[in-house]
Amino acid sequence: MAKGYIHSVRFVRSKCRGCVTCVKACPTDAIRVRNGKAELIPSRCIDCGECIRRCVYHAVEGVSDKLEQIQQYQYNIVLPPPSLYAQFPADISEEVIRGGLSHLGFDEIFDVSVASEYVSLEIADYIKNYTGGRKPLISCTCPAVLRLIQVKFPELIKQVVPVLPPMEAAAIYVKKEAMERLKLDASQIGVWFLAPCPSKDANIRQSVDVVHTELSGSIAISEIYGKLMRSIGSVKESKKITASSSYGMGWGCYGGELAAIGVKKGLAVHGIENVYDVLEQISMNKMPDVDYVECSACSGGCIGGPLTAENKFVAEKNLKLRLAKMREYEPADRLEAMRQTMNCEGFPKSGAYVKKLVPRPMMQLDDDIMEAMKKFERMEEVLNSLPGLDCGACGAPSCQALAEDIVQGKATEIDCIYRLRASVKKLAQGMLELAKQIPISNDSMDLSDNGEEQDADKRSN
Repeated sequence: MAKGYIHSVRFVRSKCRGCVTCVKACPTDAIRVRNGKAELIPSRCIDCGECIRRCVYHAVEGVSDKLEQIQQYQYNIVLPPPSLYAQFPADISEEVIRGGLSHLGFDEIFDVSVASEYVSLEIADYIKNYTGGRKPLISCTCPAVLRLIQVKFPELIKQVVPVLPPMEAAAIYVKKEAMERLKLDASQIGVWFLAPCPSKDANIRQSVDVVHTELSGSIAISEIYGKLMRSIGSVKESKKITASSSYGMGWGCYGGELAAIGVKKGLAVHGIENVYDVLEQISMNKMPDVDYVECSACSGGCIGGPLTAENKFVAEKNLKLRLAKMREYEPADRLEAMRQTMNCEGFPKSGAYVKKLVPRPMMQLDDDIMEAMKKFERMEEVLNSLPGLDCGACGAPSCQALAEDIVQGKATEIDCIYRLRASVKKLAQGMLELAKQIPISNDSMDLSDNGEEQDADKRSN
């Protein structure tokens, strides 16, 4: 990895076949196939995990912590997101799942969905008081989307709502509350998020929107799922459980954030390609009548994350059945339902915790502006000489990406199979023309005569 960028996506070279599927799937052109193996360009990667999802050879993995690491702390708090509960059928209650988490060694359970309710009200308040700027406002909760905006749409940074994402808000609250209640030092308390995707893990290791995280790490849902399944049914009371209403729980699926916020002129977009398209439209100011856009890089929302265990359609069904059950016992009014479970005294407001989102340059041809301009002109020349088919056979996702690689000295024009074929054809024609110009010597004539005599002798024998 390049210095300055920490990612939670890892390529396993021994499994890679060089098929360029991940190269074509990446929304920021962050992958190349070189010498038959996929390589990551750290400055471009947004940790969306699309490469993990697409690779049929399992040559791309998400990086996360192991369950055994909780033993480093005296007291451990786990933050399960709604997407965790979506992995289980609705007839397995949340209490049973939480009991399984307790059995795995966690001392306290705080549902991220509780924080989602507080964040929902804060976002609603921000939308209500927003005046004078461009619309729509954009959700702050998916780290992959925030990184995509940094890399591809820096002009939209001002439209991102400056509010803490739920997992970070939850971590700040539980760490402080546990320190005061248990009289423990911060270093003695472990706070763990159960991650449905690599972007959440990457944002803990190197946050783009939080000044300082209180999370000790993240454990992939796929990593803990098997152990949790075996633990379910083991009766063990958690020392402390904090749970939410259906509106906080609904954040796990697309549209759930909008429902909890209560915004009427909103748009829920999920899937990285769809998010990219919508951000392009917003960049061109084609959605001024929309107040708020909920964006999730994963198809279906967090339930469709590449580090989950269940099929996203099954997970969606599980979560919606679970929400329907919860709403049978809740007030019909959204705010009243949420306030019944919002009992966290001193829950943090975003304020000083939020870090200003800044652009992240993706394509920097050179530090020197004059040299960069020369390289750009050269890149245009190279691009015009390429076929424009974007086939990916060269190991780059497009002809434009290859042109940039050539200018940067990381590839050559004959990496393009069509340019290579043209070069070979030209070379062959040149050799043929050269052969025609070679004079026939007496030695070659003698050899030819000797060969004819030998053939005649063989026929006579």
